[in-house]
Amino acid sequence: MAKTALVTGASVGIGYELAKLLARDGYELFLVARNSPKLDEVARELKGTAVAADLSDREGAGRVFAALQGAVPDVLINNAGFGMVGAFVEQELKTHLDMIQVNVTSLVELTRLFLPGMIARGSGQVMNVASTAAFQPGPLMAVYYASKAFVLSFTEAISEELRRTGVTATALCPGPTSTEFQARSGAEKTKIFTSGVKVMTAAEVARIGYAAMLQGK
Repeated sequence: MAKTALVTGASVGIGYELAKLLARDGYELFLVARNSPKLDEVARELKGTAVAADLSDREGAGRVFAALQGAVPDVLINNAGFGMVGAFVEQELKTHLDMIQVNVTSLVELTRLFLPGMIARGSGQVMNVASTAAFQPGPLMAVYYASKAFVLSFTEAISEELRRTGVTATALCPGPTSTEFQARSGAEKTKIFTSGVKVMTAAEVARIGYAAMLQGK
């Protein structure tokens, strides 16, 4: 029986590259994103099941859980997330709250919904995509950096709690990566992308994170 994997933010970037690695290794895929046309295209390519859901919606994570109809994936990858460049007070409050909902609340909710089944089964792997932004505050991306600090701290904590359960939790912390993120967030002209710092490809980041997850790091 094929193992299963659930990947959020699977239509582009790191999530898409992680889904490709899982497909290569024979996992049955449940692919989550809010861009239905692009998600459907990726699902056809990787022979997975598309689960269209907006994780900035407070009901989004619950809809994803319901879509699996009680199935507990062998791998859960919480990759969905977004950021926005600009002074905190100059951005809409809704933008900040949507970011927290996607980057933090939906991630926690999906992890909490699926972990009990993994623990009962005695096996499973969770990957939460954080960022090198998790290691310091980020003026002009204050909420994004803070949200990734939460993801790192949360994942490290539950990793310890999961010792001897057969389930592991991995935090992937990419640095500057060539994805649609920089254009969507407005970060493409910031120093982190223009100062000559090495920018990795999404495929490189995915390979590193996937190998670490399989090793239970």
